[in-house]
Formats: sequence, structure tokens, C-alpha cells
Amino acid sequence: MVYDVAVIGAGIIGCGVARELSRYNCKAVLIEKENDVAMGTTRANSAIIHAGYDPEPGTLMAKYNAPGNKMAGEICKELDVPFKRCGSFVLAFSEEEMETVKKLYERGVANGVPDQKILSGEEVRKMEPNVNENCVGALYAPSAGIVNPWEFALAMGEQAVENGVELKLCWEASSIRKENGNFIITGKNGEEIEAKFVVNAAGVYSDTVANMIGDESFSIDSSRGQYYLLDKSQGELFGHVMFQCPGPLGKGVLVAPTVHGNLIVGPDANPGCAKDDVCTDREGLANVAATSKKTTNAVNFRECIRNFAGLRSEPSTHDFIVGFSEADDHFMNIAGIKSPGLSAAPAIAEDAVRMLLEAGVPSEKKENFIGGHKHLRFKELSDEEKAAAIAKNPAYGRVICRCETITEGEIVDALHGVIVPRTLDGIKRRCNAGMGRCQSGFCGPKVLEIIARELDMDPVDVLLDREGSYILTGKTTKGGCR
Repeated sequence: MVYDVAVIGAGIIGCGVARELSRYNCKAVLIEKENDVAMGTTRANSAIIHAGYDPEPGTLMAKYNAPGNKMAGEICKELDVPFKRCGSFVLAFSEEEMETVKKLYERGVANGVPDQKILSGEEVRKMEPNVNENCVGALYAPSAGIVNPWEFALAMGEQAVENGVELKLCWEASSIRKENGNFIITGKNGEEIEAKFVVNAAGVYSDTVANMIGDESFSIDSSRGQYYLLDKSQGELFGHVMFQCPGPLGKGVLVAPTVHGNLIVGPDANPGCAKDDVCTDREGLANVAATSKKTTNAVNFRECIRNFAGLRSEPSTHDFIVGFSEADDHFMNIAGIKSPGLSAAPAIAEDAVRMLLEAGVPSEKKENFIGGHKHLRFKELSDEEKAAAIAKNPAYGRVICRCETITEGEIVDALHGVIVPRTLDGIKRRCNAGMGRCQSGFCGPKVLEIIARELDMDPVDVLLDREGSYILTGKTTKGGCR
């Protein structure tokens, strides 16, 4: 088969582009080197849909942020993805920082950010009583939101697959060559994919992929950011995203609620790290906690249930890269998608596909495009709805994850979805089992058992996350697993 478009990388950008392509009668394939979608920057970030006041006017970041913000809310509603337009503050703790707040307000006006306001310290504390007393004012942007980022990408990826895009997981490109006018992408497994157009959405590795066609117009540095995820006991401390004034290394340490009712604090910034370095360290996390105290002293870090780190792309261009390569006009780079990349992704995807259609990708729209689906979230149902669900399928009456009240029925639903998870963390990303206070300590073995049963797998072959992250090593002399 010769594909019209091959998209390399199934993060938020790749899944968004695939979803937009699936609206048209073209043959597209989405390639991902990991065993699931959203395994890179998309799954480990602040989960913020930014309003759009931070990017410098005239940049691609500014062009795509505010429109992407609006689209994100619409897509999440269509695809039943957890999203809340809670608003954000940029806090000032001095008159000098208030000048920064005013500049951000002006940028927001230029970038089309709606309904933003500059508030006094007293007005801020009325809305957020746990902000420190020395806050002198803030920029308030009600259009900012919070989202489940991996579910956002997954939902778009699933819609793409349901509408005809082929997905190849565990498929890592090792080389790209041109042959008879088409691209031949060779995988590390020896398989080849032929396509008329290629979209490079490979995240921190996008410069490596561009180099395969001789494009050396940009490079990507990798910056690691560390976070605290706190228990729901801390989730009601703040109802808005609380930023400090940005500095040379970015937007700084934020304190924000999550869509699942937790509190997230972070990140720090560690530029120049390896592109697979997602480790956490005591010194960096201590710095995150200390820096957050400028915003508030109310966070009890003893309630931390998880520390994690994510990577963001730092492009040599200092801006998003979106467009066809000068090395080949059928090869598109979507690279350097750092913050506000999650927010801008829907607008980037829409614009990228517009460019592809104008360049010759078949543009006839599908007559029967499949829309979004509702997901059954048992704990959100009324008592009557819960009883009806259990009567229809008794598996909804068996709670597997007690921390998050996730039932066997929901786990089974995930295992028979459009993009099938084969790992414990794949289940966690789809239905939240294992995301609570014990972090799979109680439910993990049962989830593993359900995966093995439903997918007819040997329990030894069920992984925690990426390839090689085995949980069990073999059978004991009594026949069980260890």
C-alpha cells in the first residue's frame, strides 16, 4: 500500500493531525515507536490549556494558542474528555512583577485572549484565599483550563483509527529515503512504509527524524521538569491555575487543580538533559516545593502520592516549527512544540492538514465521519444509573480500584476499545485505575489478572508500561506467578 500521508509520532500533535486527516478520503498511517499513544511529552506535563497571553505576538505560539484553547474545549466535549475551564492567575508579589503582569495583559489583547482582567491583591485573595498575603495583584484569564492530556490525545487517536487511519505501535523509524517520488520509511523491525507525504511529529526526536531527509534547519534540546502530584485532600486548596510571573526558563512553578480533583505542583527546569531522561531527584523536587511557597504556604507536601518528570522540546528557533521542509516540499515538520503546545495542538493540527490538502492530499470529505462516544464513568453516575448499569452488566458492580472507585466493567471496556491497552499504565491512562492514593498498590494485581484474561495473554507478558517493564518473571513451583 502507498499511503497518502504517514504521520510519525502519536502524541497530542500526531493524534490531532491523524484525526483531522481522517475526515477526508485519504490513506493515512500513524506511526509510534512506543507500545501506546501519548507516551512522551503528552503524558507528563502540567495539563494546562493556556489562555494565550504568554507568547510573543507574531510568533507561531501566539498564532495557535488562543484558537487552540477554544477548540480544545469543543473537542473535549465532543469526545467526552475530562476538561474544565477554570481560569488562571499570574501572580505578582512586587510592583516590578506588576509591570510584567501588565505586559502579559497587553500580549493577551494582541493575541486575542478573551475577558482577561488585572486584579488587585485583595481581589485575588477573595477568589483564592490560600494565596500568600504579600500578593499585590494578578492577571486573571478565565479562558484557561485544565484537561486530562493523555486522554485528550487518546480520544483523538481513537477517532482517527475509527475513521480509517491505520495505527502502527512499537514501530520506530530508522531511515527515510525517496524512491520514485515517494518516501520509503524503514522501521527498526525491517518493515517499510511508503507514503507520498510525511508529517514529522516526533516530539523531542523531531530533529533526528528531520535529519533523515537531510533537513538540518533546526535542532531540539530537551528540558526536564519535575512535579508533585498531591492527594485529593489537597485538591480543594485552589480552584484556578496559579502561575508565578514567568522567568528566563519559562512559566515557572505553578500550583493547580487537576480534572480528577488532585493538586499538581511544578515544574522545575533542567535544560540540556538526555532525551529519555525522566528521572526525579531530591534536590530538584525540594526546589519545586520551596519555590511554590512564594504562591502559598497551604500545600501539605506530605500528601504527595506521586512524583514524576516530563520532557519538553526546546527548539533552536525559539518558536514552534510548523510547515513543509526546505529539504523536501512533501515533508512537513511540526516540531519544537513546547508550552503552550498542549493548548495549541488542535489549531496546529487543523492548519497542518489545510496545508497538506493544498499540497495535493485528497481533499474529498467522508460522508459518514464517526463522531465521539460517551464513556461510562461509574462513580459519576446517580444511584439509579449505577443500579441500571449493574443490572445490564454485573462487572460494573465490582470495584477494582478503591481509591478512584473504578469498576471491572470500566477496565473491560478499556480493554475492548479502539486502541487496545496491553499494560497496567495503559489502563490507568484510560480509566484512572491505579491513579489514586495507593498508586496501584491494591488494585495492580487484579488489573493485571483482568488484562491477561480479556486479552488471552500469559500474565508474565503483561507489562507495567513501556517495552521491557515486566512485572512478573515466571511461575513458582506451586504454579502461581511471582
